[in-house]
Amino acid sequence: MYYECHMHIFMNGRDYHKAVAQYRQGADEADIREKLSAYAKAGVTYLRDGGDHYGASALAARIAPEYGITYRTPVFAIHKNGHYGGIVGRGFDTWKEYRQLIKEAGEVGADFIKIMVSGILDFAREGALTEESLEADEIREMIHIAHEEGFAVMAHTNGADAVLAVTEAGVDSIEHGNFMDGECLLALRESRTIWVPTFVTIANLPGSGRFDDASLCRLKERQGAVIQKGFAYGVTIAPGSDAGAYRVPHAQGIQDEYRELYALCKNQMNREEFEEKMETAAREIERRFQRI
Repeated sequence: MYYECHMHIFMNGRDYHKAVAQYRQGADEADIREKLSAYAKAGVTYLRDGGDHYGASALAARIAPEYGITYRTPVFAIHKNGHYGGIVGRGFDTWKEYRQLIKEAGEVGADFIKIMVSGILDFAREGALTEESLEADEIREMIHIAHEEGFAVMAHTNGADAVLAVTEAGVDSIEHGNFMDGECLLALRESRTIWVPTFVTIANLPGSGRFDDASLCRLKERQGAVIQKGFAYGVTIAPGSDAGAYRVPHAQGIQDEYRELYALCKNQMNREEFEEKMETAAREIERRFQRI
């Protein structure tokens, strides 16, 4: 049994632009059903989507029970205009607009809110992000407003400063979490925040020919060491692959993620203990990330 705590049903794991073209006129039900069927065959019983522009995850949530799958979605992610996030959601300029997006998310069936607070890995510049994170006070307000409206918050977060900011603001889960340091891990250990590292978005890239393999391997080793230390510190780490991202196929991606995470912590625990930790963390996500 697998739990997939971060995925995007509309993406295809190969070509983001083709996925957008396929869904631009609306959710492709046949494609969604094919992916849900693959998840069911792989023994995946829980999916948490990261949102999209096209109503894809909302449709998937309605039909997933036919496949024996519990499906949770923010419907769309929310980002500050001028910053990363437009590929999976909608933007705001003012707090009034942000509050309106929260309201609209609830009206269209969001189970939780996903916010975007930083850039992504810049694979062309080793050790860098595409942009700096939002200011800590902005991050705090985004999380506070969503919590005030009764939603759990999933935060796309990279960089040590951003991780500390969202953790201190009481975010429910951190997605990706690249470039953390020891202070971040200690803060996570003392918090209620769950970390979903989506490690295979890095680990599956060597050999793709898209980026320099030596750089990718160093990045994999660097992030792997942080995850390994996170397990040792007692940070709550949950399984999620970012399925649909480049070289992270649906259904297969989460199996890859379990394999890679276990390889990092197998000197700390046996397979049964690892799988129990994954299930406990995933069930906590399942419990929190639903609209009551």
